[in-house]
Amino acid sequence: MKTSKKILIVDDDIDVITIIETILSKEGYEVVTAMNKQEGLEMMRTEKPALAILDVMMTTPYEGFELAREILNNEDLRNIPILIQSSIDVLVTTKASVQEMAREFRKDPNFKDLQVLLVKNVSDGTAGIDYKGDDGVSYWFPVKGFIRKPVESQKILPEIEKHIK
Repeated sequence: MKTSKKILIVDDDIDVITIIETILSKEGYEVVTAMNKQEGLEMMRTEKPALAILDVMMTTPYEGFELAREILNNEDLRNIPILIQSSIDVLVTTKASVQEMAREFRKDPNFKDLQVLLVKNVSDGTAGIDYKGDDGVSYWFPVKGFIRKPVESQKILPEIEKHIK
């Protein structure tokens, strides 16, 4: 059994929290949870988890993204790996810059109207999110990876183990 590493789950769906918590607890992880951005930020500050799993749609459609951006902009929290949990398809690339790839997707008529682009480089594992906020502005931020909903233990565990210290 692994040494206890703390993982924060931020999701407003108690069923999803229960499933992930069960999977992670069986593997020896300590799980702390929050139901929204404010609770998530508070738990990040007080619990200092080894990794955070953020849902996207909670109180608002992009609350998880807003939380991720706040974490990345906070000097004390920015080094905590973030995984985004979503049912949105991840666009893959082999380009060196996933941000550049997201910008190219934005220009493509097939993708330019999408509110959210999840992009991952299959060669080096870098990943990021480009989303259009309510203000119409396109926001970008890097993440460590993505967890597909519905959650499957054989997929979530290797993704977590890749990023946890």
